[in-house]
Amino acid sequence: MAIRNLTMGDCMSQVPVTIDAGLTMDDAAQRMFDHKIRHLPVVDRGHLVGVVSERDLAMIDSIPNVDRQSMSVATAMSSNPYTCSKATPLVEVVDTMADQKIGTAIVMESGKIVGIFTTIDALRYLADALRGK
Repeated sequence: MAIRNLTMGDCMSQVPVTIDAGLTMDDAAQRMFDHKIRHLPVVDRGHLVGVVSERDLAMIDSIPNVDRQSMSVATAMSSNPYTCSKATPLVEVVDTMADQKIGTAIVMESGKIVGIFTTIDALRYLADALRGK
């Protein structure tokens, strides 16, 4: 399939790792490390409420006298993450991510998180396109 015809259903990482809003940023750091990822959709009672990233962790770590072991994910997360559906064209998502300078799109279907698409995923598709795949 040509890259210009790809949708999020074709490109997303399925069943992303999530984190509960009530857990700590230390828990988020450990989860990111364990799964070798940089973004975690944040859920509260099964509903998407935000996203937390390695960048958020770095910012917290740079603030004197702030302990990520006691800071909740809800305090540090970015609210209102960018979401799309599996049918959303790749080009639309990449344009939005670039225009809004965001690192991840959460893929939703029927109110449930079904995937995640990050700048790393976008770079992989760009590399494949450059190689003519």
